[in-house]
Amino acid sequence: MDLSTIRPTPGSRKKRKRVGRGHAAGQGKTCGRGQKGQKARESVPRGFEGGGTPLHRRIPMLRGLSKKSHNIGIFRKEFAIVNVGQLDKLEEGTVVDPEFLLKRRMIRKLKDGLKVLGEGELTKKLTVRAHAFSESAKAKIEAAGGTAEVI
Repeated sequence: MDLSTIRPTPGSRKKRKRVGRGHAAGQGKTCGRGQKGQKARESVPRGFEGGGTPLHRRIPMLRGLSKKSHNIGIFRKEFAIVNVGQLDKLEEGTVVDPEFLLKRRMIRKLKDGLKVLGEGELTKKLTVRAHAFSESAKAKIEAAGGTAEVI
């Protein structure tokens, strides 16, 4: 097999329909658009849906985490996240709370609160105060001898 023997599958390549080239060509006069009406003229804009709100104007309302999107974002909380592994860099006996982390630039914005997640290892005894903890984070903090307090 070489490139000179390759041919497209029969029926996959079709000639373009040349409309408006006379009655004998089969697509003359009305050019396949039928008789009169809006669709026979050039007045139908792309994406027109008969007066209903077109798709490209409906879609933005159904995307993202906004309150409009499927009505799911209304009660959702977005937390500032810090992992247990990041807290291991701190000194032993430190009281870690959202204000402390903001001051140290470990989180940029507090959003709806602070959530501590369990990725990484913790070897130091710390007192961690946050709005939420994952189960693994709570277990790792208490295994290291520290305390996890929910604000």
